[in-house]
Amino acid sequence: MKDASNPTFPAPLMAAWNTDSQVHLIVGSNSLAGARCAKSIEVGAKPIILAPETADMHFTLSEHIARGSAQWVSHEFQDADLTTLGREEVDHVVDLVFVTLGASNPLSAHISKLCKRLRIPVNVSDAPELCSFTLLSTYSDGPLHIGITTSGRGCKLASRLRREIGAFLPQNLGSAIDRLGSVRRRLWEEDEAAGSGEVAFDAEDDDTTGQKHTFNNLVTEGDAAAAKTRRVRWLSQICEYWPLRKLVSITDADIETILNAYTASNTPVANTNGIETVSKKGKIVLAGSGPGHPDLLTRATYHAIHNADLILADKLVPAPVLDLIPRRTEVHIARKFPGNADQAQEEFLQMGLAALKQGRQVLRLKQGDPYLYGRGAEEFEFFRNEGYSPVVLPGITSAMSASLFADIPATHRGVSDQVLICTGTGRKGAAPNPLPTSPPKRLSALIDSLTSFPEGGEQSRALWPKETPCAIVERASCPDQRVIRSTLEHVCLAFEEAGSRPPGLLVVGASCHVLHNPQGQKWAIEEGFHALDGLHGELEVVADLAEEKA
Repeated sequence: MKDASNPTFPAPLMAAWNTDSQVHLIVGSNSLAGARCAKSIEVGAKPIILAPETADMHFTLSEHIARGSAQWVSHEFQDADLTTLGREEVDHVVDLVFVTLGASNPLSAHISKLCKRLRIPVNVSDAPELCSFTLLSTYSDGPLHIGITTSGRGCKLASRLRREIGAFLPQNLGSAIDRLGSVRRRLWEEDEAAGSGEVAFDAEDDDTTGQKHTFNNLVTEGDAAAAKTRRVRWLSQICEYWPLRKLVSITDADIETILNAYTASNTPVANTNGIETVSKKGKIVLAGSGPGHPDLLTRATYHAIHNADLILADKLVPAPVLDLIPRRTEVHIARKFPGNADQAQEEFLQMGLAALKQGRQVLRLKQGDPYLYGRGAEEFEFFRNEGYSPVVLPGITSAMSASLFADIPATHRGVSDQVLICTGTGRKGAAPNPLPTSPPKRLSALIDSLTSFPEGGEQSRALWPKETPCAIVERASCPDQRVIRSTLEHVCLAFEEAGSRPPGLLVVGASCHVLHNPQGQKWAIEEGFHALDGLHGELEVVADLAEEKA
């Protein structure tokens, strides 16, 4: 390769080599040599490590040598190594050389000169002027391989570009390529067997060629030659025009349906590019709606709400969030009540499954976060077992955010350095197994278990002092939010007087009185939450000003 710093440096010839069973000579034993060895093994080559016995062998090289996937020739480089360590079928000339000694080592320039004279591809670390080739930063997905080079100028930028491209591409694109490639081979074999293969349409195509000028030519009934390659032309249209995300979702059954609509001599019975014949596979999204205020939805969940065909919502999802659902969308609210939770859950699962089998997009909308006391993992497992792997979108959980809306820091230096989250209700309404530090039960029973020992029960754990600060936060972030600030001694009485406004959260710990301390009162009750009401308008003004400046 020429000097990459030269502004007239030509574009490199980028190619995909078949290196199966080649011999790759790796000069050096450092970490880079280990990376080169791993790459050679990955592409089916046989690496030979050339380093003296006194060399400090990198541990990855030692592992490859011990497993027999790499060979170690224990001496300093000799000129004859290039023409004696290779395969017999190429007269023992090695196929490729990696020099990992660096540009300052005199051997690097010497080996590079010899390799170029023998027409052996050579790569020298940190010396682009000594290389005849460089390795690319590669993204791989099955048969798909995308290589990126910055011609030695981009440092680590090539790796970032590889990640960006990989993140943009849809998942399972490699599998789609395999599937479409199998279809293409099948069509050619069938046309050949039918005597239609003598007229080639794209038989000579490879990855470097673009579409021919005849790609979109109309195939008429009188064009017998073009009619013989009708199905291959159709496949080329599919590859050229279908969105990638549609291509990756195509199934073998879809392929069969489309192919049955085409023959080598007849026009398709459906849409000319086959789109109308492809069955739509249902999709399921499990999403958390956050603590209550609609502005606290994630953007992903907001888009899921607007793209769903069917929404199955928990009964505690607040009305302002449900108001975001388009009128055209079918919505069902869970009919859960004490003693009926399991039946209602099963009803929802079956409703979602039936919609998925119809090819619909289903949103299972939960309060808070789907995996925190939301049965999210159970539902994920159910739908996955039925052949539909859900997309799970997190939500802001009340377990952490409710205390924030009540001006209670979850942690505070010198006051609180731990957070414990537990449920107050187990399966079928039963209390879960108590934890040694904070047994989760109904409020009165919970307070009793925190502050006193049960009769005849264990007395080894430390009790919580009755003067420990606590707070009950109900309907967090909603306009009718309520906060009851008290202590473990008086919180039950306060709750009985105020009444229940579910869903609610009990927060216990000294941090409850860091910012608000009801001094001289047994308890204090605060109503309402409007902190976010004016924020939306302020943000719109800021956005408008930013657009004007732009």
